[in-house]
Amino acid sequence: MNAKKKVIAMLLAGGQGSRLYALTQNVAKPAVPYGGKYRIIDFALSNCTNSGIDTVGVLTQYQPLVLNEYIGNGQPWDLDRMYGGVHVLSPFETKEGADWFQGTANAIYQNARFIERYDPEYVIILGGDHIYKMDYSKLVEFHEKNNADGTIAVIDVPMEEASRFGIMTCDAENRVVRFTEKPKEPESTLASMGIYVFTWKKLKQYLIENENANTGSKDFGKDIIPAMLQNKERLFAYTFDGYWKDVGTLDSLWEANMDLLSPSVPLDLYDPSWKVYARHNNMPPQYIGPSAHVENSMITEGSSIDGKVDFSVIFSGVTIEEGAIVNYSIIMPGTVVKAGAVVEYAIVGENCVVESGAKIGISPENIDNRDDWGIAVVGHNVTVSGNAVVRPKDIISENV
Repeated sequence: MNAKKKVIAMLLAGGQGSRLYALTQNVAKPAVPYGGKYRIIDFALSNCTNSGIDTVGVLTQYQPLVLNEYIGNGQPWDLDRMYGGVHVLSPFETKEGADWFQGTANAIYQNARFIERYDPEYVIILGGDHIYKMDYSKLVEFHEKNNADGTIAVIDVPMEEASRFGIMTCDAENRVVRFTEKPKEPESTLASMGIYVFTWKKLKQYLIENENANTGSKDFGKDIIPAMLQNKERLFAYTFDGYWKDVGTLDSLWEANMDLLSPSVPLDLYDPSWKVYARHNNMPPQYIGPSAHVENSMITEGSSIDGKVDFSVIFSGVTIEEGAIVNYSIIMPGTVVKAGAVVEYAIVGENCVVESGAKIGISPENIDNRDDWGIAVVGHNVTVSGNAVVRPKDIISENV
């Protein structure tokens, strides 16, 4: 009989990521590349390892192939354990039939037997699409200290942004008294980060009730938390004050990459005390040719630069030929930008070819009406032919 685990983590990674459309057609959102050498899911997995949590269920559903292959046996994150470790959990068939996960709460309910195997005291629920570093052990400590049934990690957001989030209203002890999903007139600025810790016995009871009621969206924010509040359960808000970015939209993905190039943004990917682990291919060092001009950019191993690169994140295996210009852009692995091509304020997906003379995106200074401006996006495996133009806000997922 294996010893019980005090805490296990359940990472929700099944989302379609429809707002990242061109980048998630064949890839689950948490597997989208980020920051030169990572994928989005690396942050939650690394947080688990660094917080001493060695048992993680990763719940997949939409386009799981790349994600499953990437996670593998969990070895890069030190999650290849005989007992515990990382497990990829997909929807499966039972004698009652097969069912897709119908919401965040239903996804956990369907995997209750996985959780029961470890008989945990606490379960942490995580999203797979956030960029941040958080010590979950402090969150669990806070939860225990307050003798809480549930604890919700919150971040203080500007009042003008509060209506985009689930907002907590708390008393002087940080106990949640009200929770409002995307309120028109927010009464607080404490936004839910979609990171929860629950006492498992209590959560199980609510998941079963929610499932049997067979109403609502079977979701934590819309069903479980409101039900717990209504029954006066002990719910607390834990305030996180580090860097946190929800990369659910193309603009926020672009911003989160650009943040890495800004000295004022407190996200250190090279902090030896809190490493961000990833599955890396062994690549030769990056090559910066004699004709290259590179400023304020992140150039990853295995890339070859002979052109002009400014304020950009260049992933591994990227080639930027002499005479090509890349500004304020993200170029994902394996892409080639040929001589005479210009890429500005854009995201270019994996294994693309940008032919000579092609133009992707434009600087906001060069556009008359700011409302017409936005990031230009090219999906994975796309060829942008010579002299083709991809305008601001365009989202291209087929050859042009």
